[in-house]
Amino acid sequence: MRVGLHIELNDANLDATQSSSQRQLAISLAAIPDANGRTAPLNLCLILDHSGSMKGRPLETVKQAAHRIVDSLSPGDRLSIVVFDHKAKVLVPNQMVDSPAGIKAEINKLQPSGGTAIDEGMRLAIEELAKGKKDTISQAFLLTDGENEHGDNDRCLKLAQLAANYGITLNTLGFGDNWNQDVLEKIADAGGGTLSYIQRPEAAVSEFGRLFNRVQSVGLTNAYLMLTLVPKIRLAELKPVAQVLPDTIELPVMHEGDQYIIRLGDLMVDSPRVVLANLYIGQLPEGVQTIAQAQVRYDNPIMGHEDLLSERIPVEATVLRIFQPAPSPHVQQHVLALAKYRQTQIAETKLQQGDRAGAATMLQSAAKTALQMGDHGAATVLQNNATRLQAGEELSEADRKKTRIVSKTVIQ
Repeated sequence: MRVGLHIELNDANLDATQSSSQRQLAISLAAIPDANGRTAPLNLCLILDHSGSMKGRPLETVKQAAHRIVDSLSPGDRLSIVVFDHKAKVLVPNQMVDSPAGIKAEINKLQPSGGTAIDEGMRLAIEELAKGKKDTISQAFLLTDGENEHGDNDRCLKLAQLAANYGITLNTLGFGDNWNQDVLEKIADAGGGTLSYIQRPEAAVSEFGRLFNRVQSVGLTNAYLMLTLVPKIRLAELKPVAQVLPDTIELPVMHEGDQYIIRLGDLMVDSPRVVLANLYIGQLPEGVQTIAQAQVRYDNPIMGHEDLLSERIPVEATVLRIFQPAPSPHVQQHVLALAKYRQTQIAETKLQQGDRAGAATMLQSAAKTALQMGDHGAATVLQNNATRLQAGEELSEADRKKTRIVSKTVIQ
């Protein structure tokens, strides 16, 4: 298993007469499997809300989804289950899945009760995952339908960051319409995972399955992009780096010596991560110029190897005295995905400030951007919400959550 690294500028030509140019650098990263196609065993923890609001069909469908996960695990995979209401407990300690029937029996014992304490569930899950972390792909699925009224949201974020630093990926699933989208999104972003929305109980099984298929394709873990810029090249000061595939996330950047370091987390076999870096380029002499170099540091759990380095890839631009643009349609798609996300964020901020007209205008802009990139599902959601605001209607919690989800990804 090795890193596949592909780099492309939105326009690889530069004008030699310009004192400064701006370019978007798209960096695509994936795990390239060996001939045998093997991946490391999975170390999975389900963190399940069984508070009183999950009574009835919601909890029953979550049990069904958990059963499906148990049946999908392979020999050598590990599973733990943590459940929470206003407190948390370990329902199934970290173990090899040798007795699926016994695990399902424990799941079936779950009854709805109490409130919601997400952070306690996260803490116990990290402890359980740590027991089986060696040479595995460690993932958590956190499902909740409510606010963290018995917990501390700041602690949730700190625990997500701790998990990521320890090589554990946290994915979040919001069930129904009453969960806090800001908290779950921040947990997923900090934990290197993805945010999912289960609007109706009957969608729980398919959404768990989609997420499980995604983690099964993880080949390499704990990946960091290391970007070295030559003199006269700099990153933008505001929002310099963002991931645009498989989800859109603003990424924090660490600066060490002459390198910029960006944590990416897991690398998948069949779904590349694509990162956009916003570069400002000073005036350069004519000819082909190397403006940066990119390399990835990563772990290979199937081999038990850590801190491996990919080959170092140069980023080249052609500086022309008589400038002729050479735009990349492929990179432009990524630029549009980031624009859709940021336009939607602005719309949400305006709505929170009471500027309904401004929010509607930005949602319309985001809908047009989605159409440009061929994302018709997002365009429909965003335009419908803009129309509701223009008509003086309030956006429901479901509307707001759909808006957040379609802003971050392309719904299949």
